[in-house]
Amino acid sequence: MLIPLAVVNQAGPLGLAVDAVVEWLLVHGQGFFSLIQMVVEALATLFEQVLSWPPAWLFALVVALIGWRRVNGGFSLFALLGLNLVLALGLWQPMIATLALVLAAALLALVIGLPLGILSARSPMVWTLVRPGLDLMQTMPAFVYLIPAVMLFSTGAVPSIIATLIFAMPPVVRLTHLGITQVPGDLIEAAHSFGCSERQMLWLVQLPNALPTVMTGVNQTIMLALSMVVIASMIGGGGLGDVVLRGIQQLDVGLGFEGGIAVVILAVILDRLTQGLSNSPQRKRA
Repeated sequence: MLIPLAVVNQAGPLGLAVDAVVEWLLVHGQGFFSLIQMVVEALATLFEQVLSWPPAWLFALVVALIGWRRVNGGFSLFALLGLNLVLALGLWQPMIATLALVLAAALLALVIGLPLGILSARSPMVWTLVRPGLDLMQTMPAFVYLIPAVMLFSTGAVPSIIATLIFAMPPVVRLTHLGITQVPGDLIEAAHSFGCSERQMLWLVQLPNALPTVMTGVNQTIMLALSMVVIASMIGGGGLGDVVLRGIQQLDVGLGFEGGIAVVILAVILDRLTQGLSNSPQRKRA
């Protein structure tokens, strides 16, 4: 459902131009935005159904086992205790809803951001065009993203995911570009001397050497997506952000603290797991 622009407009010349663009999109892009809404909503629903399928004890056990295998025993114990604490607080389903939102937004950000970062690294012209957009996306206040998201997609999970996607995508683009451009020149020359094509150069030389930097970008994208959940709750994102928002609205310190603790536990688990998955078992660190 598309929401019309306000009748009373107090914007300046630049704001009026932006309003005109958005109004044109509202009139001519309904089919396109309806398609996006349908796809994003289906993706978010799929993630939530998959994450809700295992019982809480099995979910916590699987996360703890992965943490033990890829990080260390201390993190595994923390994950097990932390997830059980979330369950004891009665916030398991909001946590699953938040995790589904974060994973959907992060997946879309990676699907768009990784190819864009690779293309930017291989074409200086593309990087020249992309870089100002990334600067704008990183410096624009997060609340501003909510306005067009609500106007184009109404309220609920879909505009929350779209706003989170825009907010969280720049790190993976920048760090993918950085990782590929920092591949040593002697490796590039050696690959050329062995007759590597451009595609072989990318998949066999550049991406493997850039992987630690790229995975740092993936990690930061997921963390930024999670940091957006409380803001996204203002437009119906739900999950743990909604718990924190209700604590603010009701001046209920305890409720807000419980929601905040659950967000912290989820953030630490996602952070350590994404770092651990990018390292070999021999390089596990706390």
